[in-house]
Amino acid sequence: MNSRKDLPEISFDDPGRHAMTQRCTWVSVAVNVLLTAAQVVAGIIANSQALVADGMHSLSDLVCDFLVLFAAHHSKDPADESHPYGHARIETAASFALGAILAATGAAIIWSAGMKLQDLGKLPPVAPLALWTAMLALLAKEGLFRYMLHVGERLRSPMLVANAWHARSDAASSLVVAVGIGGNLMGFVFADSVAAVIVGFMIVRMGVVFSWEALQELIDTGLSVEEVDSIRQVIIDTPGVGSLHELRTRRMAHRSLVDAHVCVNPRISVSEGHRIAEATRKRVLDSHPTVSDVLVHVDVEDDLDHDSSSQNLPDRSELLRHLAPVLAGLPKPHRLVLHYLKGRVEAEVFLPCEMLADPALVSRAESDFAACLSGCPPLRSLSINYRQRLSPLPGD
Repeated sequence: MNSRKDLPEISFDDPGRHAMTQRCTWVSVAVNVLLTAAQVVAGIIANSQALVADGMHSLSDLVCDFLVLFAAHHSKDPADESHPYGHARIETAASFALGAILAATGAAIIWSAGMKLQDLGKLPPVAPLALWTAMLALLAKEGLFRYMLHVGERLRSPMLVANAWHARSDAASSLVVAVGIGGNLMGFVFADSVAAVIVGFMIVRMGVVFSWEALQELIDTGLSVEEVDSIRQVIIDTPGVGSLHELRTRRMAHRSLVDAHVCVNPRISVSEGHRIAEATRKRVLDSHPTVSDVLVHVDVEDDLDHDSSSQNLPDRSELLRHLAPVLAGLPKPHRLVLHYLKGRVEAEVFLPCEMLADPALVSRAESDFAACLSGCPPLRSLSINYRQRLSPLPGD
């Protein structure tokens, strides 16, 4: 029999993912509806403040379950014009709201119990019904936790995992309530209210943790050092990538986004550079299933300091105007290639090989190009190539 860890994870693109999230959450809704009613009613009848507090905790769970349903429904929507990266962070916003609700609920419970602890003489005795209800709630919440964690881990959904641990905190709070009620039944009148205070602090702590983790994602906190190092190594090992000088990551709910600046050979073509970028992107996506997209920026040199010197260099049209007097007396070039490297420009002119039949024209062209080079400081070098185009044979 396979353990939970042996079960396969569900792909992010699996069409059944949303249905599993909804089914899991509706189970939680049903359990929390029953527990809220049972705990509040039994707490009032049995005079147990701790049990009523735990019932309010279950009520907050119910609100959180509906938040999860709302987020799960809308986060699956595809990217659109207003949300080009998709709607996955609706899950993150829901997690933040869930944490805020928990923290507020816990604070209210602490305040109420603290007020009653100031006058222990007026606290009524707790009936045994409260203890049995607390034990039933403990078993129900622990079972709910195990079920939701199982589904959340298979779906790799932080929202469902957070909701599962929320249920575990409920189980822990029910245990505290049961102990407090037991102490009250043994004659320690204050035990029930103390249990309510402890439950309140547990709820506040869990709420703060959830909100803090969601906030880290909302402010684009990067992936862990281990994850970043793994992605970095995959990029560096990609054929054609000379070096990697900038790598940025951020989370998007259960997925993540990666931006990378890679250096390639400055003499290769634009299309080959694009091919290397696409290969890099595919390797990262294939090796890291949680990465939803990779943006690869191709550089020809390390520009980590974002030196703006190249931005001040003349563009192609300006350089062509400078070279125009020389090119005017020559056959039309096949192409003119410009390399913007180390704050200067290197130019390559590809002329028809037929020019070689006229040595005088070649000599004059070289002399004119040399004069043009000396008169244009941004030009570091200028090379002439005599090209003969080879076309495929008919039928090839």
